[in-house]
Amino acid sequence: MDFITGYYHSFIASMSSVETYSQIGIITLIYLLAYLLANRVYKYVPILRAPPSPESDFPIRTLVYRCGKLLFPILAILLLRISLEFSQLYIQHGWVIKVAFAIAILLLFNSFITLVIRTPLVAIAFRWIGIPILVFYAIGILDDIINILESMSIELGNIHLSAYGLVRTLIFGSLLFWLGRVSNATGQTIIRKQQSLDFRTREIVAKVFEVTLFFTVILLILQLMGINLTALAVFGGAVGVGLGFGLQAIASNFISGIIIIFDRSISVGDYIEMEDGRTGTVTELNMRSTTLETFDGKDIVVPNEKFISSSFTNWTHKNTKQRYRVDFSVAYKTDVRSMVELIKTAVASHPQVLSGPSVPFEERPDCEIDSFGDSGINMFVEFWMEGIDDGRNRVGGDLLLIILETLQNNGIEIPFPQRDIRVVSTGDGEEFAKKP
Repeated sequence: MDFITGYYHSFIASMSSVETYSQIGIITLIYLLAYLLANRVYKYVPILRAPPSPESDFPIRTLVYRCGKLLFPILAILLLRISLEFSQLYIQHGWVIKVAFAIAILLLFNSFITLVIRTPLVAIAFRWIGIPILVFYAIGILDDIINILESMSIELGNIHLSAYGLVRTLIFGSLLFWLGRVSNATGQTIIRKQQSLDFRTREIVAKVFEVTLFFTVILLILQLMGINLTALAVFGGAVGVGLGFGLQAIASNFISGIIIIFDRSISVGDYIEMEDGRTGTVTELNMRSTTLETFDGKDIVVPNEKFISSSFTNWTHKNTKQRYRVDFSVAYKTDVRSMVELIKTAVASHPQVLSGPSVPFEERPDCEIDSFGDSGINMFVEFWMEGIDDGRNRVGGDLLLIILETLQNNGIEIPFPQRDIRVVSTGDGEEFAKKP
């Protein structure tokens, strides 16, 4: 009771002292100066004044805009920290500035969580863990708590385990894991929106960024756990030798995936024909396997090693345009020169066939004689189109119908196999049929 009474009289005395009011005046001036400096920065940095639209297309600018709202409290905290150092030289009891500094840090931390962290569960975890730590730091007992936790330790051979180490690893490991996920998602979005890079380069950079970030987070967590990375390197070498013998197929596919990514022989969206005749469009490119989607909706999972050790055809690697051919026949009595022009015009009318003055001459529809058959003249039409003639881009069947209708509308006969039978007389009244 005497302690509380003494503390109360001390508080009343300090509230009536000149030092207390001078500290309140200093705090007021600091906040005024921080407000003026923040407004000047907002005036000359347009990105801090208004959010980008839409926010999903500009993740970095959106983050900068949200963090820009923290500029005023950050400047106030910096100035309070400077004034706190000077107050210890000229003011005997600078408790008012210390309290203002602690409250400013707590408010800044809470504002940061509100503006930057959009996941409710993560925001709650940050508040329940971060705010107590800041409070302990502000009142000056954080070091004592750390020493107590550090004293709660056990030794297992060369391994030192302490309560402080476990708590530190749990807190900062979770923070690093969350930051890694957010950074990976943001980085992937930014990289894939770089239109100055071609599609394959964007995918390669995105994969390299993901792998680099993953290993960086793992190394930082290992450092937090106090694991000696030199010993880990030796252990990793031994594990690598074991993997080389026991997991050759997995290691081979993993290395093949890295080679595929860097040599850019395959990318998402390419149409691939394997050596065994299987075909499909690349929908997913992983470190272990590549997924091909066929036109009938099936997924073919191909180990990456197949693309290194076997030959394959990439139909759309550098050029999505393909040349195709449709065969048909006409009777020998047909005016072939006139018919050829009719077929060219008819084929060029299809919307997916490349034609017109802007198309190079060698890529326009062309109709030629292939050979002379038993029943008629064998003809063919060559044409170019974007993509593959299958699935939703099926063109060959449409052109056969167009050619048939064109020939029928112009009275051009389509030949079919036939045989003539002649009746031959032998002179003695007997007749028989003879097939030529």
